[in-house]
Amino acid sequence: MTISIGNDHAGPDYKKAIVNYLEKNGHTVINHGTDTFDSVDYPDFGHPVAYDVESKKADFGIVICGSGNGIAMTANKHQDIRCALCWTVEIAELSRQHNNANILSIPARYTSIQQAIEMVEVFLMTDFEGGRHANRVHKIACK
Repeated sequence: MTISIGNDHAGPDYKKAIVNYLEKNGHTVINHGTDTFDSVDYPDFGHPVAYDVESKKADFGIVICGSGNGIAMTANKHQDIRCALCWTVEIAELSRQHNNANILSIPARYTSIQQAIEMVEVFLMTDFEGGRHANRVHKIACK
C-alpha cells in the first residue's frame, strides 16, 4: 500500500515513528510533512496529502497537527476525501467501517505516539462495511 503523510510542527516525532512502522510493514510512504518543530502552516501539508489520495497516487493518507482539527478541515475541503479526526483505536476503526474514511487525522497533543501507531494499524487493516453505510457515505460527497 502507498500511504501519503503530512504534518505540521506538532508532529515530527509522530511522523517519524509512523513512517518507521509503515516501512517496516512493507508500505511505501510519500512524505509531505515537516521534520522540524519550527512553526509552519498545516494547510501546506494537508493539501498535498489530500491531492495524493484524491488522484489515487496514494491508497490512504495520514495527517498530523496539534489538535488534528485544522489539518482535517483542510483535507476535507477536497471533494473525494473523508478525513476522520481520531483519538482512539475504536474511533479509527469505526471511521473506516462506517464512513469509509480515506485519511486519518491524528491530534499529536492529545494522543501518545504508541496510540497513534495503533490507530494507523487499525485504520489500514479495517474494511468499509458498505450496506446501510454506503448510502450515507454517498450523501457526504454532495454530488
